[in-house]
Amino acid sequence: MGGAMHVLPKKLRSHIRNVVLTVLVVSVLETFLTDLLEGFGLEVLTDFIYYKRGGLEVVGAVLIAVLALLVPFLVGTRITEAKQKVVSLPTDERRRVNLILLVVGTGLLFVLPFFLGKITNELLANVGLFVLLALGLNIVVGLAGILDLGYVAFFAVGGYTTAVLTSPNSPGFSPELPWPLALIMVVVLTGIVGLFIGAPVIRMRGDYLAIVTLGFGEIIRLLFLSDWLSGWFGGAQGITNIPGVNVGIATVKGTDPRSVFLLVLIFCAIAIYVSWRLENSRLGRAWMAIREDEDVAEAMGVNTTNTKLMAFVVGAVLASFSGAIFSAKVGSIFPTSFLMLVSIIILVVVIVGGMGNITGVIVGALVLIGVLGGPKQPGLLQEFSQFKLLIYGALLVWMMLKRPEGLVPNVRRTRELHQDEFLQDAWLKGEIDTGDQEDVQ
Repeated sequence: MGGAMHVLPKKLRSHIRNVVLTVLVVSVLETFLTDLLEGFGLEVLTDFIYYKRGGLEVVGAVLIAVLALLVPFLVGTRITEAKQKVVSLPTDERRRVNLILLVVGTGLLFVLPFFLGKITNELLANVGLFVLLALGLNIVVGLAGILDLGYVAFFAVGGYTTAVLTSPNSPGFSPELPWPLALIMVVVLTGIVGLFIGAPVIRMRGDYLAIVTLGFGEIIRLLFLSDWLSGWFGGAQGITNIPGVNVGIATVKGTDPRSVFLLVLIFCAIAIYVSWRLENSRLGRAWMAIREDEDVAEAMGVNTTNTKLMAFVVGAVLASFSGAIFSAKVGSIFPTSFLMLVSIIILVVVIVGGMGNITGVIVGALVLIGVLGGPKQPGLLQEFSQFKLLIYGALLVWMMLKRPEGLVPNVRRTRELHQDEFLQDAWLKGEIDTGDQEDVQ
């Protein structure tokens, strides 16, 4: 079979590979696609593609294979032509078209939860929480170049602060504040914690910085777990009966995944906008200068201490958003939800997606959390949940060897990682040009 495939024309091999992969994906993602089709009212199509007892029907497999062959021919050329037309437009018109596409896409994204089933909304809500966390860590690691292995501490502070301020079962705080007011307190307190953790470690670099931040992350978790502070945080018993988010017309809580997903989308949109504005600001350029060479950045007049502290604070605040939503979604909170493994997985999401790139972070969360699942959250491939961490590790090693810039790389970071290749290409081009000139002479 392999020999027969090898002698086929390259284009035909590509089409066969695409068909096989498409049929395989549709078969493996049966639960997700069934929930998705039922959300759009297409139960008839579900019965046509899948057996009632589970599995892909022969007729359904043939139909999917035919569509996998025809769609690239019917749609692929038109999409390429549309992209070329947009690229060829003048700058002002191109920005206008991009803005329109962004507004339309955002609108469709906010309408989408109403057409999705509970399983899909729950899955995407979990992905959104990790997008928030990864966007914050992307500022710390991807832009400022600060390797923070204790990032889960800010996630924990956001979750526990929300629980203490809003839950009637809070052992150390009697008034039950409304969630919006509690969120303001969460942002302020997490920012202070970010300063508290960042101040002593900010002058460290490399491995020392990573080890110390890892230690601070564990210290925060152990404080929440300790009997010494159980009068405030409940110790190992945690805090239960955390209310949902009251938005006036409805209450966002874990039993309604659609409302949770909508709330997560709102905060993700805010985080994406803030990250984009910061990346293109003077502060963002200072972060990137520190990431490249801290000594040179300081010599050029960048206040490296304050700039790195700002990265810690902004990253902490974005993580606190995720923690606040997480506690309201789950309805209870325990120290075991904030293990060091969470920090590692968030870091893997940023690395695999593309450090320093907002789009890459989102893609990384969709690929890893959406497909494989989080530390305790199920993904699409629930059959492989026992091998989740093994797949994470193998994927990370492969990415470091084959594509260190990530799935959706930042252009500047790609140049940094492949600088030797670019210089070699330039040197070869210079040799060729010199040889041509000598031949002419």
